Amino acid sequence: MPLTKAEIARLRSLQDKKHRETLGLFVVEGEKVVGELLAAKFPFVELYATDAWSGRASRPDEPPRAAAARRGTESAPYLEISAAEMARISHYPTPSTVLAVGKIVRAPLAPHALDRGLTLALDGIQDPGNVGTLLRIADWFAFDRVVLSPDCADLFSQKVINASMGSFARVAAHTAPLAEALAGCAAPVLGCDLAGDDVHALPALRDAVVVIGSEGRGLSPAVAARVTRRVTIPKFGGAESLNAAVAAAIVCDNLRRVR
Repeated sequence: MPLTKAEIARLRSLQDKKHRETLGLFVVEGEKVVGELLAAKFPFVELYATDAWSGRASRPDEPPRAAAARRGTESAPYLEISAAEMARISHYPTPSTVLAVGKIVRAPLAPHALDRGLTLALDGIQDPGNVGTLLRIADWFAFDRVVLSPDCADLFSQKVINASMGSFARVAAHTAPLAEALAGCAAPVLGCDLAGDDVHALPALRDAVVVIGSEGRGLSPAVAARVTRRVTIPKFGGAESLNAAVAAAIVCDNLRRVR
């Protein structure tokens, strides 16, 4: 059965944060990112794909509808649509072969959660590519959680999810007022700052919060007031600063080395 105008309008509306929040849904499109999230067992609620999708669970002798039904039991309800329909719901100038819809679930940050384990805290990181890359970094170094301040890029935007390369489904991510979350934190709170101590001099830390500020303004005043130690990456050349995600990766790597 062809997609209705209402279904097409709903799927296209998920490009905008306002509609994502209203509907409680988000969308991702593309074989690579959808495949990564399916491999990570992410529970999509809807899948739309053309017959060119390489991830179709089809068999040579199996009718497409039977393949779709079987695929749906493994991941999400799967609807095979035409290339023309995909072009109408696609969020890209060049449509992909698969588009998936997931529910927005925001897990609350438990009280005192930051006291234990390693946390990567993002203070006003507004570039979606950076936020997605920071999720990948937390995943790579097996941090226990990522906490985003409310003014960070939307965790459920397609650009963030694409940049996370599947880490979106594996990392425990929370959005919370960062200064409040850090208040009374028992773990050391390390703030990345050009005027800080050499990160290579850090002692071994079982528990810590690494706070990364935006490239434009650095740490916000309220969050900076919660930092217990400022750290920096020694500079040997002439660059003015490092990309926020690059700086975070170096600090996270150093914490793992000394552990």
